[in-house]
Amino acid sequence: MTTETYSEVGQRRPWIAKGLRSKLDYSVDVRADGWLQDGELIASYSVTVAGVTLESQSRLDGKMTAWVSQGTAIADEWASIRFDFTTDSVPPRVDQRTLHLKIRER
Repeated sequence: MTTETYSEVGQRRPWIAKGLRSKLDYSVDVRADGWLQDGELIASYSVTVAGVTLESQSRLDGKMTAWVSQGTAIADEWASIRFDFTTDSVPPRVDQRTLHLKIRER
């Protein structure tokens, strides 16, 4: 599996390059980044995309993954994947993470 990394060169927001015709998985892991506390679980989550097609989604512990394909964006346009999630704690904690994609012809 190829891992893309964020690029902040000359940008106002971090982004990941995505090939125009590629179908790839993109993940957010709130357990690994320390946001999810010990004993806490993700009770519910949703994935919203713009400019790409959401093929499937999954969750394992604190890692949420979205598989996306081409969609409506063309080369040099932006696309995004937004993960909204709620914990099982009382009261529940609610947060979101957005990945910004720059569509590239490869």
